Amino acid sequence: MDGILVVAKPAGMTSSQVVALVRRLAATKRVGHGGTLDPFATGVLPIFLGHATRLAEYHLTDLKAYRATICFGARSTTDDLEGELEPVAAPPPSRATVETALASFLGTIRQRPPAFSALKVGGRRAYALARSGESPELAEREVTIERLALVEWDASDPQRPVATVELVCSAGTYVRAFARDLGEAVGNAAYLGALVRTAAGPFRLEDAVSLDAIRQAAADGPEGLRRLLWPPDAGLEHFPRVTLGRADAAAIIQGQFIRPPASPPLRRDPRLRFRLYDPDGRLIAIGVWRGGRLAPDKVLVNPDAGEGIGARGAEAAEHDDHGR
Repeated sequence: MDGILVVAKPAGMTSSQVVALVRRLAATKRVGHGGTLDPFATGVLPIFLGHATRLAEYHLTDLKAYRATICFGARSTTDDLEGELEPVAAPPPSRATVETALASFLGTIRQRPPAFSALKVGGRRAYALARSGESPELAEREVTIERLALVEWDASDPQRPVATVELVCSAGTYVRAFARDLGEAVGNAAYLGALVRTAAGPFRLEDAVSLDAIRQAAADGPEGLRRLLWPPDAGLEHFPRVTLGRADAAAIIQGQFIRPPASPPLRRDPRLRFRLYDPDGRLIAIGVWRGGRLAPDKVLVNPDAGEGIGARGAEAAEHDDHGR
């Protein structure tokens, strides 16, 4: 069960609970997610299964897209609707004021994470300190907001207008901190009332699968669930694909360095990663340049578990025309 399951996370569940459910339905222990969503948030949650879990780290810098509902007129202890709300007496902002303020958040900015976050302060989680009445001091950090647009404005309650904002931002951006800071920027206060992640890297909400659909597919056995999976290297198309001969594939699986194939010519940049395939079209490793040779950075098959290079085996590979 190797691949990526793009889940449409519902409200009310933690990301870890979604992982636990998929782990049970897939009957595999090797399951992880690609970026936490708060329990009240919904939307795209990529789940990595089997060998794909080893590729999750390459998605850590993927851009995220959100549709955020921002409520003005009150501040929250958690910067979102789950905290204690404190109304403010300041004049409410207009739509034009909010649109003008949004421009100041575009690009690379410094952001102070919420006090109720999983970041550690002195070895303890910030949310644990906040719950005990302490005020954790969290350092500002740089995040990038690439796109930002006000798409809806609801002033039916003039003292508590609500804005719906779409944004594309770097990994590590706290949208509830953005909501808090936007409220301060317009001379009022604000908190995050709802959040939908509409994309995580290449994975889009329109492609995500509901938990009910996942349960229904799993009822048909492993094959039913497997049909919902994206390939393990989905979203890594910017890593050049290299098909190896059987001898080279066998060597890579054993952790050995190889001479690169003559065709196609590969750019010898140590920062590059390559998707290495065996002759049967199976992804076997992620490769890098080391010492002028192609080396495995992550091997995705286990020869000791019978996951070798195919029916011909390593002995036949020694005589392959494309051997080292």
